[in-house]
This record gives sequence, C-alpha cells and structure tokens, in this order.
Amino acid sequence: MLDQIVAIVAITSLVMVSPGPDMILVLRNTVVSGRRAGLHTSLGVLAGNMVHITYCVLGIGLLISQSIAAFATLRYAGAAYLIYLGIMSFRSGNNPPETRPVHQHPPRQPSFVQGFVNNLLNPKGTLFYLGVFTTVITPDTPLSAMAVLILAMMTISTSFWLLFVYTLDRPGIRGIAQRSQRTINRVSGVVLIAFGVRVALSQR
Repeated sequence: MLDQIVAIVAITSLVMVSPGPDMILVLRNTVVSGRRAGLHTSLGVLAGNMVHITYCVLGIGLLISQSIAAFATLRYAGAAYLIYLGIMSFRSGNNPPETRPVHQHPPRQPSFVQGFVNNLLNPKGTLFYLGVFTTVITPDTPLSAMAVLILAMMTISTSFWLLFVYTLDRPGIRGIAQRSQRTINRVSGVVLIAFGVRVALSQR
C-alpha cells in the first residue's frame, strides 16, 4: 500500500507540473478574469478528473482506449475545443485592455465549464488515468485502498491548483499580468491552438 501511495504521489506530481492545456487555460483565466475565474476553472478541471476516474473504475476507460472510433472522436473533439478556446483568446488579445479592474472582467463562457470540458475532452487524460488504473491501481486493489489512492491523487491536484492560482493572484504578479494582458491573451491563444493541432495529429 505504501509503495502504491508513493507511486501515485510521484506520478500525479510530475503530471501536474508538466505544462498542458489545463495549465494554460487556468493561467489565462486567472490573469485575465481574476482569482475567482481561476479557481472556477481549476474546479472544472478537477470535476473532469473525477469523470475520468469514475469511468476508469467502471472499466469504460479501457473500452474507449481500445476503440479506434471512440478514441478518434474524443481526440478530434478535444482538439476542436482547444483550437476554439485559442481563437477566442487570440481575438481578445486584439482588443485594447479593459480599463476596469480585471476581477470584474466577465468571461465569455463560464470558467467552470471551460475547465471541465477542456479536461474531459483531453484524450491524454483518458490515457493517463487508464495507465494509473492498470499499473498502480489494479482490479485486485481493495476498495478501501483504491479510495485512499484516489483521494491522494485529488488532494495533490487540488493543492497544486490552489497554489498555482493564488501565486498568480499575488499583487506583484497581477500588476505585471494586467499590464501584459493583451500579450498574455495572444500567447495563450497561440499555445492553445498549438495544443489543439498537436492533439489532432497525435497517435495513441
């Protein structure tokens, strides 16, 4: 059990600090729309994680990964959503920065929904959790131990997003971010589009 916990902590920590679409989206929403938007986006990402975990526990994740059609549909849907978010972000960068406080800047789409859909449609999430549930957490793992391991994963993920958002919301960092809002929108847009193209072209 201790070996499984160490493995879960190590794997989850490495995945969390690796830049990806979720991190770019949380960063962009926090900088542009404030801490509350960043926290809501993070909550949406965590909700998406729970969906991935749920279908892996039920064994559906294995079926998705083995079905070429299902996996391709998931991949292209995720790629299209990333490209859509990227275009919206880039277009926002073409507009002059808002003069009102950034915390009052209304998002075009609820931040929670953005985080949830972005995470849910990311095929890498399916493969990550499927990998965890076939190597570290196996069908032989007792339910009590499985619950502890899942709790460990979610605790690490939640702690990371809280630290990430509150760090971005520090006055010094926020001041720099506000002055660079247009650049951040454009860079985030390009990165999200790049991630979308990469997902669309990626193989299993």
